[in-house]
Amino acid sequence: MTIAALQLATLPMSGAKLDYYFRICKKRGVKLVLLSEYALNSFFKELESTPKSMIKEQSEHKIRVLKELAKSYDLVVVAPIVRVKSNKLYKATIKVAPKSVHYYNQQFLINYKHWNEERFFDNEIEKFSLPTFSLDGVKFGIINGFELHFDIAFEEIFQKNVDVVLTPSASTFDSSARWIELLKMRAFTHSIYILRSNRVGVYKNKNELEWKFYGHSNLVNPWGEVELSLGHQEEILITTICKDELNSARKVWGWKRSLSKRGYF
Repeated sequence: MTIAALQLATLPMSGAKLDYYFRICKKRGVKLVLLSEYALNSFFKELESTPKSMIKEQSEHKIRVLKELAKSYDLVVVAPIVRVKSNKLYKATIKVAPKSVHYYNQQFLINYKHWNEERFFDNEIEKFSLPTFSLDGVKFGIINGFELHFDIAFEEIFQKNVDVVLTPSASTFDSSARWIELLKMRAFTHSIYILRSNRVGVYKNKNELEWKFYGHSNLVNPWGEVELSLGHQEEILITTICKDELNSARKVWGWKRSLSKRGYF
């Protein structure tokens, strides 16, 4: 299966840019496109001072655009989105297919002093449950960027027979090398592909400090190797997921087999 990661800054209200990239995807036989975090909405620090009515308008417009384009180009699109329901804000991921739409609320939110999504959004704090869906015989799981740090987020990978983890993120500062090692480790110890789409662009706070989002979206294979990686500008990564490669890695390392012998599955 051919899939893609599109690394972006916040998109304008016009759907022209997405239309351009989705046309490329259609020509290349792409089945699924992953968007980076805060591509459909303004960056979190900007949302903190944005009226809820404007956030709602932005989100609802972008959702309409995604629905139209997914149907037009016969694509499945997975992207983070801020939902406004009953005057509450929820950080979620939307999966838009030509004939359906699903939402999955993010379950671990950043809770640091300088970047506190957990306090800002109204997502419930509850036991983690891995969101999954299947497409043309490939099982996908969604683990948002911050969630990738928690072991509990990976406990259901074997149980739910996940082949590919989709990870939208908005990583910044000097974290690129750490992220690559984390992705490699997770992919290797669970015999999965991880497709990560990371944000690009710059946010400047009131003290003129720049938060630079460095991109470097990548695909890590089940052997724990980075197969493809983008630069630090707006770009698209198009790659192929190979079931034979998945099966080969699982046969060689047998992580799930070892767990099954001990009654975990």
